[in-house]
Amino acid sequence: MTGPIVILGIFVADTTYRADRLPKIGETILGHRFTLGPGGKGSNQSVAAARAGGDVHFIARLGRDTFADLAFATWADAGVHPAVIQVEREATGAACIFVEEETGDNAIIVCPGAAGGITPSDIDTKTDLIRRAGVFVTQLEQPVDAAMRGLEIARDGGAVTILNPAPAATLPDAIFPLCDFVTPNESEAELLTGVPVSDLPSARRAAEALLEKGVGAALLTLGGNGALLVTRDGEIHVPAFLAERVVETTGAGDAFNGGFAVALSEGMSGEDAVRFGCAVAGLSVTRAGAAASMPARAEIDALLARS
Repeated sequence: MTGPIVILGIFVADTTYRADRLPKIGETILGHRFTLGPGGKGSNQSVAAARAGGDVHFIARLGRDTFADLAFATWADAGVHPAVIQVEREATGAACIFVEEETGDNAIIVCPGAAGGITPSDIDTKTDLIRRAGVFVTQLEQPVDAAMRGLEIARDGGAVTILNPAPAATLPDAIFPLCDFVTPNESEAELLTGVPVSDLPSARRAAEALLEKGVGAALLTLGGNGALLVTRDGEIHVPAFLAERVVETTGAGDAFNGGFAVALSEGMSGEDAVRFGCAVAGLSVTRAGAAASMPARAEIDALLARS
């Protein structure tokens, strides 16, 4: 399909702490390692898509500070084209990420900062770009009304629209018919549908509930169980690419969504696009960081070729 991949979301500076466990309230513990790097779901997805070979434009809102400098440097390195609104007297956002040393599992607190103020009017200033998109992606770290406005413009322009409903939130009914694909994980799917997701049968039920809300297709990411794509014509389950050693899962969902967007932009079938996304995610968990963990296209193609 023609047109670039346009992603709406936020950038935050990830402050990552590796430790054996989370401290209790009032407790201080010693960690193993601290890192500062780029993050934010939209930014991570943009980096993942650009490294995977996509022509990616990222819409966000930043302050004018050292974290914003980190954002621009990250996008320049990955080949992401920024379509950014910068504001005075507001800080660029940050995230506190705890990574469990033994398993690589994580817990995250996100403060969007300047990106938390993005409005539908801000999105209207990017109408020409969004209308040119072949694929449009957004999440829920910026306000929902801004995400919805982006989906409306993209749908009017003929783009394939993807909503990654993360972090989990209750959504207005009107947003679902704007989405060709909705890509929740298990907990996000449960919040959206009321169906607890613990295995493939329950994931199927949640996906069917999303179809009833009007989405074009439900694509549930299931961690070690891969991903399940359910449409009105049937379903496809794609197993995960299991890593020999999981270092960190922080960026896995963003890796999947960025890779999936690239595959769709290249005209791949639904099954091949999901498999491509799973490959990107499978590689991302083998290294530390969020944006830093996103693989290059050559790595993705090599994994797919030998699997």
